[in-house]
Amino acid sequence: MNHDTPHQDADGTDEPGRADANPTSALAADPATTSDGGTGASDGGTGASDGTDGVGRSIELEVEVPGTPEQVWRAIATGPGISSWYVPHAVEERAGGSVELSFGPGMDGTGRVAVWEPPHRIVLDGGDGAGGLAFEWMVEARDGTSCIVRLVNSGFGSGADWDGQYDAMRDGWLIFLTNLRLHLEHFAGESATASLPMATWPGPRDAAWRRLLADLGLPADPRPGDRVATSAADAPELGGVVAATSHDHLALVVDRPTPGTAFVAAEEVGGSISVSVWTYLYGPDGALASERDDPRWREWLEARGSASERGS
Repeated sequence: MNHDTPHQDADGTDEPGRADANPTSALAADPATTSDGGTGASDGGTGASDGTDGVGRSIELEVEVPGTPEQVWRAIATGPGISSWYVPHAVEERAGGSVELSFGPGMDGTGRVAVWEPPHRIVLDGGDGAGGLAFEWMVEARDGTSCIVRLVNSGFGSGADWDGQYDAMRDGWLIFLTNLRLHLEHFAGESATASLPMATWPGPRDAAWRRLLADLGLPADPRPGDRVATSAADAPELGGVVAATSHDHLALVVDRPTPGTAFVAAEEVGGSISVSVWTYLYGPDGALASERDDPRWREWLEARGSASERGS
């Protein structure tokens, strides 16, 4: 969900990140700081580690999700599947196939399917000679009802500029892997319409996060299992159950305006604060609600950010 400089997206292209830096920008928190009702790296949550590949640093993450390898493969390797927990994608399902994606207006990207080995391994990159980041996804059956999904995001260089991108991408992927898990737990095999509004607010981050919750009419300290809903008169309708929380975001399984998932976040990127309300709503009613509410959320976030700026 963060973005402050162009980054490589999950398909190897320059990605402004959700606001400018992540593959989400995404809504899973660091396992050490996430509250998700007892879920951690050892019992079904998101695990993370740092690595090197001999060329540069890599981000290595994993999450346990419900489903067979074939069900999980649909979620991580097809356009409708990826679009239901990450950002809108179109994937040509073969080795050498093209990939198109969008984080929103003016933030489109393209890439290549470098490796296609269903239902266990797919690698996305920018194409021959393009350089940049690569994204390897692996699916391993754990038992008859769940799988481990592993991501290796490689190609990061060294230095302060790379450090910022690395940290933002890692935080973003953690958020998105939480959303992948929620998709497979609650909506496996279904397709969602993603709405990805965001805006830049003045900091510091903790103050922006408190302000975002208050302006939405959400509780200041939401906990997993809590029922929450927007109550601000000028905010679009959004309500459901808290699935996971952290110091700068929360993940929801929603039933208002329609069934789906959502995450609300205030992330620091390059000295600015990227504030987001992203929703993934299912079925025809979800598509209609997304089309209706996306411009309303964008307007709301921009207006509240401007008001915060004037008051700071």
